[in-house]
Amino acid sequence: MSTTITANMVSELRSRTGAGIMDCKKALAETEGNVDAAIEHLRKTGMAKAEKKAGRATAEGLVHAYIHDGGKIGVLVEVGCETDFVARNEDFVSFVNDIAMHIAAADPVSVSREDVPADLVERERNLFVEQAKASGKPDNVVEKMVEGRLGKFYAEIALLEQEFVKDPDKTVDDLLKEKIATLGENMQIRRFVRYKLGEE
Repeated sequence: MSTTITANMVSELRSRTGAGIMDCKKALAETEGNVDAAIEHLRKTGMAKAEKKAGRATAEGLVHAYIHDGGKIGVLVEVGCETDFVARNEDFVSFVNDIAMHIAAADPVSVSREDVPADLVERERNLFVEQAKASGKPDNVVEKMVEGRLGKFYAEIALLEQEFVKDPDKTVDDLLKEKIATLGENMQIRRFVRYKLGEE
């Protein structure tokens, strides 16, 4: 017997995910009215949708300013999207504000691991190699240890790989892909600047 999908169930799922009404109805139908399973279903289908949109141009968007901690930390962030319509969307603006707030709190060095300055990566790699060699392990194990530590290093300093401050169960990249799926456009966090009072 099929479960009846009520307006309240759709409303709850929408408020928890930000997904569209039809997507919520489909997800609830697929999961026989189980809201938690529907959230996971939307997450998986959303990631697939986001991957398909990844190559599309993001010529519109928003530059957003965020001030934190009584005026002691400020962030400017640029997030691109495909259309001016989405750039003015409340959900998009809220997402950009969340990203700026995350940057204020988590202090990333760059948007992605590819943008981390090469000298910083080299310095950390050399340090990790020394530490791994000091453990007395063979060279092939040392290399794996170094790669593992570099992965953790990137997760700490590259914005897209950081745990999102408002929901540590997902990375900033996960959040970005969810928003791409929800809003139906490719989006890109292009650049940011973080200012802290008294720092050069």
